[in-house]
Amino acid sequence: MSATATTKATETLIGTTAGKGFTRDAALAAKAAGAGLRDAPGQTRAAILRDLAAALEREDVRAIVFAANARDVEEARAEAAKGALAPALLNRLGIDAKKMSALSDGLRQLAAMTDLVGQVTLRRELDDGLILERVTCPLGLIGVVFEARPDALIQIAGIALRTGNAALLKGGREARHSNRALTDVIHGVLRSHEIDPQAVVLLSDRADVEAVLQQDGIVELIVARGSTEFVNHVQKSTRIPVMAHAAGICHLYLHQAADPGMAAALALDSKMTYPAACNAIETLLWDVGAEAALDASVLSLSAAGVELRGCQATRARYPDLLPATEADWDTEYGAPVLSLRQVSGIEEALAHIARHGSRHTEAIVTSDQAAARRFLTAVDAAGVYHNASTRFADGYRYGLGAEVGISTDKLHARGPVGADGLLTYRWLLRGQGHLTADYGPGARRFKHLDLSTDTTTTTD
Repeated sequence: MSATATTKATETLIGTTAGKGFTRDAALAAKAAGAGLRDAPGQTRAAILRDLAAALEREDVRAIVFAANARDVEEARAEAAKGALAPALLNRLGIDAKKMSALSDGLRQLAAMTDLVGQVTLRRELDDGLILERVTCPLGLIGVVFEARPDALIQIAGIALRTGNAALLKGGREARHSNRALTDVIHGVLRSHEIDPQAVVLLSDRADVEAVLQQDGIVELIVARGSTEFVNHVQKSTRIPVMAHAAGICHLYLHQAADPGMAAALALDSKMTYPAACNAIETLLWDVGAEAALDASVLSLSAAGVELRGCQATRARYPDLLPATEADWDTEYGAPVLSLRQVSGIEEALAHIARHGSRHTEAIVTSDQAAARRFLTAVDAAGVYHNASTRFADGYRYGLGAEVGISTDKLHARGPVGADGLLTYRWLLRGQGHLTADYGPGARRFKHLDLSTDTTTTTD
């Protein structure tokens, strides 16, 4: 269906998104639009998300999005056939009614959350009539570069809108038609609420990204989602703070006290519910003494069509497996491929994860609580799980509504980054002519009395 064939109601939602080369003026315009979003009441930002959720459920809007996505998929298949596109990117590209419904559900989760903007997180009486507050506020203008998942555009934009941030978005070129159609829907909803649609900007190409990276002082944060090489390039190319969502080399460790049935189920879920996802496991570690759990896992994974690559000890038990190389331990397959390695115990498992993991998500399967505590304490990753699938590393599953990305950094946010990850705070001080010269040794003393933070500040 073309835009000219839509109903009149649809035309109020669909706008135009044309790339003209990103400039400093464009960055300033986006930041100004974000200020309007920031200053809007929290109820307005929530209403925008509810209306966007409703728009994505409309059959006429879905027809446009699905047609755009079908075009992307067709072009991507041709590219993949020529070897010009990784199969993992093709696997992430499709969007259907189920995904659209999940997006609407996530947007409604965000809308239903308590508004985090303008929350007083500390109120302290420094002295009589001198009140200090720490108040949450948006970062301002963020830039997000993400992979070939068009549904990620809605998730990222939804969190930005809920928190009063303007967003510069660059998806993969293989999803350009889908991203354009979805951005047009967002723009239509923003216009219906009299919010400048420049609060959400779809960047056209890599040149636009390079231009954004030079906008320090205007753009507050870059979220880089992609390969380790790409994230490293972004970090080296800008003075803007970068939140990294890099490779997801995740492990499932079968401790000697692992239950075989649980191990098999967790291995299958962690790998095969979405092999292209960054929270899918790429390596399965197994203890000496965990042979029963290994056997159950290998049987389950093989039946699901997973290509298994084993170390020498693993292949001694399963001679038909392909041999794993040193490169396999550092590879994010993004496909139904899994490497297996025997370890001598939990300390060797921890050492392997420390050397080869990407600090994304790691899991142990065991009924030994002491081993579980050791694993949970020692592993340096954004998510560390006991007897749970690594696929739970997701903003929607965490109840965040969605995620901007899964940060493998430690500052300013870590793991699935939801609404709170796009906020900072300011210190507001209200006095009555108070002077610092009046305080100090032998002079007036501060009270430093903490007060209730039950109410939201009303003063900008």
